[in-house]
Amino acid sequence: MGGRTFGVLSPFVGGDYYGTIISGANRAAVSRGDRLLALQTLDPGSYNADRSGIPDYRRPVAWGHLAGVLVVAGAVSESYAQSALAAGLPVVTIGHEMAGCSAVFADNSGGVRAAVVHLIEHGHERIAFAGHLAHHDVRERLQGYESALIEHGLTPPPDLLLDAGDNHESGGELAAGLLSASSRPATAVVCGTDRNAIGLIRRVTGLGRRVPGDLAVIGFDDLAGAMYMRPSLSTVRQPSDLIGAAAIRLLAELRAQAGATPAVRRVPTTFVRRDSCGCPPSGLPITEDLTRYLFDQVCSLQQTLNIQHELGIDLLGAHDHDPRELGWLKRTTAFAGSLGLWRDGAVPALDTELCIEGEYPAGRESAGATMPVSEFPPPELFELADGMAGEAVFVVPVRSATRDWGMLAAVGHIQQSTPPGSEMMNQSGALLSAALDRRAMVAALREQEQRLRDAALHDPLTGLPNRVLLADRLRQAGLRATRKAGHRFAVLLLDLNGFKAVNDSLGHAAGDVLLIEVAQRLTALLRESDTVARLGGDEFVVLLDGLPAEGAEKLVRDTIAARLTEPYLIDGGRVSVGVSIGVALSRGGDAGPEDLLREADAAMYQAKQRRPRAATSSGSCRPSTR
Repeated sequence: MGGRTFGVLSPFVGGDYYGTIISGANRAAVSRGDRLLALQTLDPGSYNADRSGIPDYRRPVAWGHLAGVLVVAGAVSESYAQSALAAGLPVVTIGHEMAGCSAVFADNSGGVRAAVVHLIEHGHERIAFAGHLAHHDVRERLQGYESALIEHGLTPPPDLLLDAGDNHESGGELAAGLLSASSRPATAVVCGTDRNAIGLIRRVTGLGRRVPGDLAVIGFDDLAGAMYMRPSLSTVRQPSDLIGAAAIRLLAELRAQAGATPAVRRVPTTFVRRDSCGCPPSGLPITEDLTRYLFDQVCSLQQTLNIQHELGIDLLGAHDHDPRELGWLKRTTAFAGSLGLWRDGAVPALDTELCIEGEYPAGRESAGATMPVSEFPPPELFELADGMAGEAVFVVPVRSATRDWGMLAAVGHIQQSTPPGSEMMNQSGALLSAALDRRAMVAALREQEQRLRDAALHDPLTGLPNRVLLADRLRQAGLRATRKAGHRFAVLLLDLNGFKAVNDSLGHAAGDVLLIEVAQRLTALLRESDTVARLGGDEFVVLLDGLPAEGAEKLVRDTIAARLTEPYLIDGGRVSVGVSIGVALSRGGDAGPEDLLREADAAMYQAKQRRPRAATSSGSCRPSTR
């Protein structure tokens, strides 16, 4: 039965809640010979799951690898789960319900019931409940609170039911404000989460009320820091790792029994008495093992801070390396990774192809390969994860507020000590998205700068250099002639004969076509070192930089004249024009660009005066010896 890959869809893929669920699921999967893939559904850089809402996560990421899917509350919409079921993937939800899916819950009601009974035993009757009621598991905790009061002959007071708005400290602070505004204040409060309780205690103590003297407080979750608060936090212990393990076991059963009826499993919770409920202080349970554990946690958190600092410098600093190459992953706890970007930057279909743009470490030869997102990440990443050592493969979207780039996969340790959203994958995805955005913005600015430069230096119709760029080329040619003995150059000024007639008879659009064709013929005749420029109208200039022999300019002049007077095919008809060409030769760099242009213009005028009617003419201006 082993060798399968189960996916966990979670708002975040680390932290003291989501990471613990993933860790428990991973251990249960590995014990059966299976493995786990953790997929973050929130955009990287999201602050918290409550405020972000249900992510717009639609793509069948990794479905080609998966034998089943766990869906943590808040990860995806119900339509996504239905699509997975339709594709033959069993689905087990954690902490919430979805139609047609099996589910695993903590015994939310039973744990809170025990907490409320304990407060009643302390003599409390005005007991409040504060929690984020948008969540199914918090609503179950509310039911436990209400049932305990009713069982003891107390009516749940409507004015003491407080919606915290989120599961974090900010929600607890909001509830504390509502509690303080009540005309008949509560003497005790049960919070939907420990973080709600922490925020509530911080706010009420700031308002001058004592905990537990004026207000007894109980949380839910038993976070690692709950026992170290002052007062230490009484709470309901929710074994998140056991919940993850139970979900994997249920998923494996569903996989083995096709068509099985959806089932619901509940994992017991335990009320933990400490100081904040009014029990006598019991002190801290200091042992050598606990001290070593706490020291390891401090080291882990310090490492996380260092990683985030180095990642910020590496990905957002002024470096020349390409962030797509994933060399920056060496700064993190990940030891392998793969970056897939949407091909051509377009993502119209659900199962769009990704192009592997980077791999870490380099040399696995997957870079450049393409695959549909349902087959991402590359299979070889799974072989690098040691599940027994708490390692897994993680996938996070690479998406910013302005662009959806693709997917990042990495192999590393499951992080359980940070708050949700502070883990390495979320941070890496956010910084990588920002780095790619910045790189694209810089490239676009440089491209725009180049376009503006080209527009300033080139003729918009023909794309030839304009008078400004020609002057610079002439100046450079003059400097070369000054530095290098024997270096000579020539300036040819051309004027089309009969161009006005083409404009008048065929229209300006036809005249533009003629000018473009003239530019193309001139460019094709000359060397790369030469310059063809358009001064405006039907005037062109040719700079022959470095004449190979005496009289070479005359040969070029005659070749140009012959080529430009060949007929042109415009609007289905044949058009012929003549050309007058004036030539000016350099003389050791003592004539400026404008001087040479004036000499060439005078020679062109002489050639035009000498030309036979409707014929091509050319001439030259000998340089003055003065």
